[in-house]
Amino acid sequence: MTGKGRELADMIERRKVDILCVQETRWKGSKAHSIRAGFKLFYYGVDSKRNGVGVVLKEEFGRNVLEVKRVSDRVMSLKLEIEGVMLNVVSGYAPQVGCELEEKERFWSELDEVIKSIPTRERVVIGADFNGHVGEGNTGDEEVMGKFGVKERNLEGQIVVDFAKRLDMPVVNTYFQKREEHRETYKSGGRSTQVDYILCRRDNLKEISDCKVVVGESVARQHRMVVCGMTLMVCKKKRSKIEIEKKTKWWKLKKEEYCEDFRQKLRQALSGQVVLPDDWETTAEVIRVTGRKVLGVSSGRRKEDKETWGWNEEVQDSIQRKRLAKKKWDMDRTEENRQEYKELQRRVTREVSKAKQEAYYELYTRLDTREGQKDLYRLARQRDRDGKDVQQVRVIKDRDGRVLTSEESVQRRWKDDE
Repeated sequence: MTGKGRELADMIERRKVDILCVQETRWKGSKAHSIRAGFKLFYYGVDSKRNGVGVVLKEEFGRNVLEVKRVSDRVMSLKLEIEGVMLNVVSGYAPQVGCELEEKERFWSELDEVIKSIPTRERVVIGADFNGHVGEGNTGDEEVMGKFGVKERNLEGQIVVDFAKRLDMPVVNTYFQKREEHRETYKSGGRSTQVDYILCRRDNLKEISDCKVVVGESVARQHRMVVCGMTLMVCKKKRSKIEIEKKTKWWKLKKEEYCEDFRQKLRQALSGQVVLPDDWETTAEVIRVTGRKVLGVSSGRRKEDKETWGWNEEVQDSIQRKRLAKKKWDMDRTEENRQEYKELQRRVTREVSKAKQEAYYELYTRLDTREGQKDLYRLARQRDRDGKDVQQVRVIKDRDGRVLTSEESVQRRWKDDE
C-alpha cells in the first residue's frame, strides 16, 4: 500500500468495485484512512515490512459500518448494514508455505473464531490470500467446490477445503467456468497459479452472479484482483428520503457588489422600512429568502478532497503507461518487456514523489495566509473524521446480542429498558 493508495482507488473506481479486501498492506497501525476518490481503507498491521490486512469501502458503504474487528495482522472483519441486511466482510492473509506450523495454526484458529462469532442469519464474505492451491475438479468435495480450480491441490489447499467444509462456505472462484487466464490469481517468474479466493455461506451462493480474475492492472506486482458480483436480497421497506443540505453562500457578502445588492433587495422585501419589524421570526425568514435569491446556494455535494495531492496529468499518464507495459510483459515475457515495465515503475515512483513535494510546498506557502489557516483546520478535521471506524451510531442490540436496524425494533428495545 505504501505510495499506492490513490492508484488503488483509481483502479477500483474504474472497475466499479464497492468493497475490496487487501492483504500484505505492510502498513503499521490500527485505524481507518481515506485513500481519496471517495474510498476509505480500514487496516491493521504490526510490522511495516510484512503482513497487514485491510478492507477498502466505497464512501457510501463507509457510512454503513457498524463494527470493526482487528484480530491480528492476518485477520480482520467489518460489519455493515445495507438496506436492513447485515453483511460481514472478512479479509485474511494465510501464512506462506515455509512459515512455522504454529503461525499457520494460529491463523486458522483466529479465522474460525471470527466466522463462528457471526450470527448464522447474517451474510459473510471472505476475501483472502490463502497461499494454497485448491486444485481443479471437485470429486468428493462437491458441497464446497466447483470444477473450475487451477492445476493440482497441495497441502495448504486441502486445509482451505477442510475449512470450507467445516463452516459450510463454498469457494466461489471454482464455480464459474472461465479461461485459465481469468482463474489464475498469482503470476511470478513464469509460474502462475490460484491462491486468492472468495468464500461465502452456502445459502448465499445463489446471490453470486459472477467471479473472475481481472487482468491488465499493475497495482500489485504478482497478485491479481479477484472480482465477484453479488446481489443482496433485501427486504423492501419505505425509507425516508434524505434531503441534501444546500447552504446559502453568505460568504459572498465580503464583496461590496454583492453586499450592496443584498441591502437593496432586503429593503424592498421589507417594504422599504429602515427599522426592522418587531416579529423577528418573520424578519429572519425574509433575510434567508433574500439571501438565497441574491447570493445563491451551494450544490450540497461534498467538496473535492484538497488533500488529494498530485493526481495530475503527469502521474495519471505514467500510471497508464505502466499498466500497458505490465499487460505487454504478461503477454510476452521477454527481458526487454520486463526492463520497460521496471523503468516505468521507477518513473511512477518519481512522479508521485515530485507531485507530493509540489503539493506540500504549496500548502506550506499558503499557511501564512488566512485561507491557508482555514485549509489547515479543515484538513485536521477531515483526518480526524476519516480516522474513525464508525461515523455514527445508528443501531443497537437486543438482549440476545442481535443487531436491530429497523426503527420499530429499536423503539421497542428502548421501551423494554424503561
